[in-house]
Amino acid sequence: MEKRESFAQAICEILVKHRVSSEAEGRALQRSFKNADKEQFDDFLLEEGLIEEEPLLKALSEYYQVPPVDVTGYFFDTELLRNFPKDFLLRNRIVPLEMEDDVLIVVANDPENPDLLSTIGAYTSEDIQFRVGLSRDIADAVKEFYEKSPTDLLDEQDYDEEQLEEKERYHSLLQEEDEDVVPTIKQEIDTDEEE
Repeated sequence: MEKRESFAQAICEILVKHRVSSEAEGRALQRSFKNADKEQFDDFLLEEGLIEEEPLLKALSEYYQVPPVDVTGYFFDTELLRNFPKDFLLRNRIVPLEMEDDVLIVVANDPENPDLLSTIGAYTSEDIQFRVGLSRDIADAVKEFYEKSPTDLLDEQDYDEEQLEEKERYHSLLQEEDEDVVPTIKQEIDTDEEE
């Protein structure tokens, strides 16, 4: 049995064990995947609408024996992400999450990939611990980060904490559409920035 089929079988067994699907449904999922052109089983299940993200992420966590991380909407450390090229992260379906006690936490779709540690080692000398995440969510997070304009990426570095608070206050007031307050606040911010 080839690796992708044995992986699909193991994930289906976990989904059956957790009563996310029945044994018959699990066998049907495996047969469908065998004939599909998708390489990643989790992508196949999600794109076909066969399994929800949360139970699939839990099944991947149990399979790989590492904690799961849902990277959707996560605010990544810009300095950490800049250490890795976009194509490298997409090709390996990984994203650096955070530094924790001199250990780099990396979310990977396949934490058991035997080449992963050495390839990451080309970009960092930190010790690495893996978490598991969904392939498409990792890819979306990486693309979203790298598609931001350079000014968006530098935004947090260009302002001190007080200026960021002012900017956030200004934006929240704009959203409230309070016509009496917004022009006054905007004028104050513009004056502060000119000084």
